[in-house]
Amino acid sequence: MRIKSFIRVSDEIRQRCPQFVGAAVLANVCNSEYDAELWKEIGAFLDDYRQRFTPDSIKTMPPIEATRETYRRCGKDPSRYRPSGEALIRRTLKGHELYRVNTLVDLINLASIAYGYSIGGFDADKIVMPQATSTTDEEAGGIVLGIGREGEPYEGIGRGPLNIAGLPVYRDAIGGIGTPTSDHERTKLSLDTTRLLTIVNGYDGNRANVLACANFIQRLLQRYAASDGGEVLEF
Repeated sequence: MRIKSFIRVSDEIRQRCPQFVGAAVLANVCNSEYDAELWKEIGAFLDDYRQRFTPDSIKTMPPIEATRETYRRCGKDPSRYRPSGEALIRRTLKGHELYRVNTLVDLINLASIAYGYSIGGFDADKIVMPQATSTTDEEAGGIVLGIGREGEPYEGIGRGPLNIAGLPVYRDAIGGIGTPTSDHERTKLSLDTTRLLTIVNGYDGNRANVLACANFIQRLLQRYAASDGGEVLEF
C-alpha cells in the first residue's frame, strides 16, 4: 500500500470546512493487550492534564470547537453524536479512568487527549482499495473523506448500527471505515493487527499542530509497538 495518493478530501468537505488539514501515519506494528510502561505515561499525563484544565476548558479548545462546527455544517448535532476527541477529554476531566482496549488504541487515545483531535485508527490490511484502471484513478486516492448519506450502513465499534448521515466519513472501496464519532467494526484494531493506519483530523486548520500530533503518535509507536514510527503523510 502506497500512502501517497492514498487519502483524498472530497469537495463536499472542502466546501464546508475549507481549512481542513489531515495527517496520516502508516506503520508496521506489534500490538499487545496491555503495556505497563505506556499506562505509566498515560497516568502521569492525565494527572498533569487535570491540574491544567477543567471541564469548562473544553469550550476554548480550537480542535474540539472546529470539529463541532464542521458537524453542524454537515448537518449533524455534535451534542448527540459527540466527536471522540471531545468525549475522551470530557471523560478525563470528569476524573473517570480511560478504557483499556489494546496498546494501539490506548496510545491513539493518549494522542487524542494531548492534542484535542479525533483520531481514526485502522487495521491497514482490512482496508479495501479500489482497483485503479488508470494513473488518474490511482492518483484520485483510495480512501475518500466525504459526508455520510441517509440510510448508509455503518457499524460503529461497540455501538452497533450508527446513523452517519451528516457525519464526516472516510470510505474505502466497500464503504465507510471511520468518522470522528466512531470507527467501523470492519477495520478496527485488534491484537492481530500488524499494519496500522491512523488519521489525525484537523478541522481547525492548524497544520503545525496536526503534524505535531502525528509525530507524537510516531514516537509512541516506537516506544510501545515495536515500530520504526512508519511514514507520515499530510493531506
